[in-house]
Amino acid sequence: MEVRVLSRAFSALQHTLQGRFHSMGFEMARNRHDKGVANEPVIQNRKARHSYAISETLECGIKLTGTETKSVRAGQVSLGEGYVRAEDAPVSLVLHGVHIAEYPPAGPARQHQPDRARVLLAHKREIRKLAVAARAKGFAIVPLKMYFVNGRAKVLIGLGQGKKQRDRRQDIRERDARRHMDRALKR
Repeated sequence: MEVRVLSRAFSALQHTLQGRFHSMGFEMARNRHDKGVANEPVIQNRKARHSYAISETLECGIKLTGTETKSVRAGQVSLGEGYVRAEDAPVSLVLHGVHIAEYPPAGPARQHQPDRARVLLAHKREIRKLAVAARAKGFAIVPLKMYFVNGRAKVLIGLGQGKKQRDRRQDIRERDARRHMDRALKR
């Protein structure tokens, strides 16, 4: 009972102090679980959602070098031309065509290759499942998002079937109709 009361009192005091320090221009130390959550970018591949009908998604880890990680944190990534190749003979998941810009403060000796193939980390059964599904005609595995979870880079990949031009036009018409109805309802 006393511990709960003390805990509540301490958190109330901490909240009050945090407000006073913030108003004076100071910031209190962050909680160790809040590692830069607000600063980390979420890089999205909007072209993939436009060109493919995504049926399944999977969150994978990605194997990066130090300079690549810093460039990703700075948001210097282009997922638009990227694709994923899944192999089940030697079970592997490799990301191709994604451009991660060089990190200038590192200098020329420690730079990475911007367009190299990068290994994605997932369970073997998930990789095999994606490899079998991607063999079907018209299906591809594309990167949808790149973001950080607890300080580790993650890539959201999706199994998608290529849309025809008429499907894309129909999606655009539906989206415009929804916008028009929303505007009409707001008036």
